[in-house]
Amino acid sequence: MAKNEHRRRQLADAGLHVLARDGSRGLTHRAVDVAAGVPTGTASNYFRSRDALIEGLVQRIGERLAPTEADIERRASAVPGPALFADYVRDIVRRLTTDREVTIALFELRLESSRRPEVAALLGAWQRAGLDADVAFNTAAGLPGGRAEIALFHYAIDGLLLDRLTTPIDPETSTDDIIDALVEGLLG
Repeated sequence: MAKNEHRRRQLADAGLHVLARDGSRGLTHRAVDVAAGVPTGTASNYFRSRDALIEGLVQRIGERLAPTEADIERRASAVPGPALFADYVRDIVRRLTTDREVTIALFELRLESSRRPEVAALLGAWQRAGLDADVAFNTAAGLPGGRAEIALFHYAIDGLLLDRLTTPIDPETSTDDIIDALVEGLLG
């Protein structure tokens, strides 16, 4: 069977679905085949090992959660300041909550990384690249804060997302209100 990128993405999307639905223990090549509706053995043809499958899922998470070019261009011409940073945070939260299944799969991989060093290494490299991209955006946009402040922002966003995707502590408070308070707290 000839390998193609469309099929690879289809299988990775099915893998993300399985991971979000069943957790890391449910992530098998056979489960991915069933979820994708393809013949048995297809997933293992594209992803030879479980580690290769996880690597493919991490890559697909990055593709699905990336900002659009239009968003990047719009922010590049915006006036630096707290409003721009709040817009950036809202966009990140929007992408992560809109693609809920992908975010839950990402949390599942983060939990698995606490038990498997090879997953931790793969996921850690991906997360550091994301942090570097956010620091670069912050610098280019003329916003205050360096690597340590952006890491704090990530810690807060992860907590907010875990709260919003599971059982919210305060479901009556809107996510936008929480983001406004977060930005005010981070930027003063």
